[in-house]
Amino acid sequence: METEQANLEYPYESAPPYGTTMELAPGVFWLQMPLPMSLNHINLYLLDDGDSWVVVDTGIHGEETQQYWQKIFAEHMQGKPVSRVICTHLHPDHTGQAGFIADYWQATLLMSYSEYYQARVMSSLLRESSNWHTTEYFVRAGIDQHFLEQMRKDRDLFTPDVTDKPLPASFIRLTDGDLLKIGGENWQIITGTGHSPEHVCLYSQKHRILISGDQILPIITSNVSVFPTEPEGNPMLGWMESLSRFREKVPNDTLVLPAHNAPFYGLHERVSALIAHHEDRMLAIEESCVEPHTAVDLLPVLFKRKLEGHSRFMALGECVAHLHCLMTHNRIERRLENGVYSYLSVDPGLEQRATPGHHDAPDDSPLLV
Repeated sequence: METEQANLEYPYESAPPYGTTMELAPGVFWLQMPLPMSLNHINLYLLDDGDSWVVVDTGIHGEETQQYWQKIFAEHMQGKPVSRVICTHLHPDHTGQAGFIADYWQATLLMSYSEYYQARVMSSLLRESSNWHTTEYFVRAGIDQHFLEQMRKDRDLFTPDVTDKPLPASFIRLTDGDLLKIGGENWQIITGTGHSPEHVCLYSQKHRILISGDQILPIITSNVSVFPTEPEGNPMLGWMESLSRFREKVPNDTLVLPAHNAPFYGLHERVSALIAHHEDRMLAIEESCVEPHTAVDLLPVLFKRKLEGHSRFMALGECVAHLHCLMTHNRIERRLENGVYSYLSVDPGLEQRATPGHHDAPDDSPLLV
């Protein structure tokens, strides 16, 4: 979903065409790869490591992305190999070519512990047929059987083909506070959570650059969802706390290199806008729950467009994430009736204070994976 962009500066008028690179700072290169969805691109980065290169994120699985990588290898790497591949987090648009690149160059994979092991099981989970845990999660949210069948069809978009290289069988663990030496300079690892379990970002104090992955984006908001694999999770609470940490650790004059949209200045303003956005969404849900509602009932509070297929799945997970955060703060209570959860505001005075139409649903925009 889109959020207000206050005081952000975009120093680059356009992105590099697929199969090319753009130098943003000495030894720091930006490239883009296509995605087969409404969010049609991902930003990837190459860091010059002297006699080799470090790749940050890899693009989605499939032959098209591999062909663009082959073009980068042949025309934009000065005859030097890739020595390390860093994946910021587990999602397939970030890890989809990690196996291919690592095997091609015999390069080392670096990820956080949680992201690596979650990514290792993700493909098998996507290929599994439905189980009672997944069915129960959706039924309790108010989803009907027709949607469950549609979801099984839509999962093919994110399931690697058997010809794709799997994630490498070993990795080097990245943890918060680590310093990576790349091109003779230190890059600090800063981790966040919410969008994924232990998302890695890279900060260079010398270059004043933050490679933010999906943790901080300038226009759209990262999807923060509760999934059937952890039905009682509370990722929104971790997300909000993570955003505050980035505001404390990284100076505002830093150039932010996100995984989607364009590089920008205005980190602190963006973090404040993201926190305010989710706080507003939670207040809107709270005001809507002066009478009991299911999670499915509440989707129009967060999204004004029609939601279908994969988008509905992601939207539902985000709605539940907001609800769980509200439950943690004792602002919403949950009841199980006839196998379905309903949610009710704890504050009996909300109905008198609520302003109809005050919280407009966000503009139509892609839901980020």
